[in-house]
Amino acid sequence: MTSAEPLEPGAAKAMRTAWLVVALLIPVALLNYLDRQMLAAMKFSVMHDLTSKGGAPLSEASWGTILALFKWVYAFLSPIGGYLADRYSRRHVIAASLFVWSLVTLLTGMVHTYEELLITRALMGISEAFYIPAALALIADYHVGDTRSRAVGMHQMGIYAGVIIGGFSGYAADHPALGWRWAFYACGLIGVVYALPLFFLLRNPQRSVNSTANSNRPSVLAAVKELSQNGSFILLVLYFTLPAMAGWVVRDWMPAILKKEFGIGQGMAGVSATLYWQLAAICGAVLGGWLADRWMRRTARGRIYVSAIGVSLIVPAIFGVGFSPLTHQLWVAVAFLILFGIGWGFFDGNNMPILCQIVRPELRASGYGIMNLVSISCGGLADWGVGIMSDNNVPLYGICSVFASAAVSSVVLVLLIRPREIPS
Repeated sequence: MTSAEPLEPGAAKAMRTAWLVVALLIPVALLNYLDRQMLAAMKFSVMHDLTSKGGAPLSEASWGTILALFKWVYAFLSPIGGYLADRYSRRHVIAASLFVWSLVTLLTGMVHTYEELLITRALMGISEAFYIPAALALIADYHVGDTRSRAVGMHQMGIYAGVIIGGFSGYAADHPALGWRWAFYACGLIGVVYALPLFFLLRNPQRSVNSTANSNRPSVLAAVKELSQNGSFILLVLYFTLPAMAGWVVRDWMPAILKKEFGIGQGMAGVSATLYWQLAAICGAVLGGWLADRWMRRTARGRIYVSAIGVSLIVPAIFGVGFSPLTHQLWVAVAFLILFGIGWGFFDGNNMPILCQIVRPELRASGYGIMNLVSISCGGLADWGVGIMSDNNVPLYGICSVFASAAVSSVVLVLLIRPREIPS
């Protein structure tokens, strides 16, 4: 059936349900990334508040440890969250993740010491580790045809919107009537309110709960063995990791970097570091999803090619951001961040669709969890490393060159992946 032909009534209903699942998950994706960006955008207010209550001054490395601890907990538990979503219910995992996220977000607004903030970030890593693998696998379960890249791209738009909104939180932190704690209280309450209707409206597809699917679900050791023996999966893990390290640095450190390098306020720095490149990422996700789905009609490597184009844009963008302070022009940094955003949208929206081409459905969430384990562990090292390099006065172009160079080889890695005939 071509895209021009009308859908049968049953197929039309299935497609409406598939897009409803995406719509229900977009707000959860937004909230998941909102709290991460809020912390980055309100860094100076949080650090000042914690140290003003008798704590020792926090170094950049200490702040990097806060960012890294979240990622290391998140990374370690991602395969577990993915396996539970594959083995039991994606719906239950997603709803429980949102509820726990909401409670931890409320607790974050109540911390008064550096150690308490470390604990809440570790707890946040636990809650968020269970969401992304389950959500993307659920979307892939419903979108079995030529809408998969577009569907994942639409979901990722929720992530980008969360980063954009979080970027404005620096203004809330600077406002005397609001402050940084207010933002965490508000987001936590929103999450609690949304968790209940999400649980009742979200559904697993019938295929994922029938007896045939259950009989094909391997044990933990069997799942790890099957994935580790898949050469294309190993290549995808490496490919997923190298550009993502640069992505974590941009999300977590760019507000502070722009404030320091260009002498602007915390609010403006947060917006400049998030708004423009995330809008570009939305455009990249929409365009990249559409292009990948169309390219797949001609070749099974269509999504791979679109993703490779995205990373080819990410690499020069990171180099450009690193050298932008030498121009003393903020718009130069923003322009390269926009280029980064377009490339990121191409890259980010196609990782799960590519995974679906190389592993069977019963291992999608587990596979993505392992990808998160490696990628986010390295992202935590990247955050920690940026803090150390900043304390040692390494210039921004030196820091960015490290991560841009790491991403260069990933273009070759993705082109080596061989898609297989996998049942949808």
